[in-house]
Amino acid sequence: MLRRPGPPLVLAAVATLALAVTGLLAKLIPIVKQGDGHTLNGFIGLNTPRLTPVLDHIAHSADPGPYALVALALALVALVRGRWRVALAIPILFVLTGGTTEILKHVFASPRFDEWLGPDAQISAASWPSGHSTAAMTMALCAVLAAPPRLRPTVAALGSAYALALAYSILTLGWHFPSDVFGGYLVASAYVLTAISIINASERRWPSRRGAEAGTRPGDGVPAVLVGLLAAGAACGLALARPHQLIGYAADHTTFVVGALSIAGLAALIATVMAVGFRGPRSPTRA
Repeated sequence: MLRRPGPPLVLAAVATLALAVTGLLAKLIPIVKQGDGHTLNGFIGLNTPRLTPVLDHIAHSADPGPYALVALALALVALVRGRWRVALAIPILFVLTGGTTEILKHVFASPRFDEWLGPDAQISAASWPSGHSTAAMTMALCAVLAAPPRLRPTVAALGSAYALALAYSILTLGWHFPSDVFGGYLVASAYVLTAISIINASERRWPSRRGAEAGTRPGDGVPAVLVGLLAAGAACGLALARPHQLIGYAADHTTFVVGALSIAGLAALIATVMAVGFRGPRSPTRA
């Protein structure tokens, strides 16, 4: 699907439109702002002193230092594989997504007061979109770009799991509203999809001498399915360990449940589009 320049460019436009709608709803619509706050409160209620150091470690994995190292590593992987267009695009994408997020934060900065947080724990006015969520999704999607086709489903599953873990961490720590996470995911997606369109157009105009990549096989998606089953198993194990406590918390925080599932759904959708749709250049036709 994403081998041609057109489809990824259309999807990039959809992501950009969704980004604008998300920002407008989060900043201007009272019922959405209220839901944003209720979802955040549900996440913060899960935090404990024992859990905070783990969440903090996950959240800081998308700081500028690790972010730059991952960009360099992924560019080198693509270069070693002979995909110089991807190797060139990755560091540019890392700069553009991060830079755009910072610009949007300051241009659209506005206070979103949440009474539940109290006067001393309000989230910064310049918080939409989330820089850490942007960074996590950028790393995840660029890892899919750099990976060989047969590994892309697995890399996409692991990448989306990482982006989701980071999003849940910064929400539980009270750094951002859920709409900030949505915004960060969409910034990264719009840029990466645009880059895929440009790469594909360039490949059609100036075919790579490196040749085609190995095709995928039906069994290549099995590790990705196992990752999903492992995550589902962990969730079920948590539910079975304290069923009454978990059910009671979910019943008292229904907005939180909907928000958490929505974030997970968006991360999974983006990863699936990348894993299934982007397959690199076609094999050259032989006479």
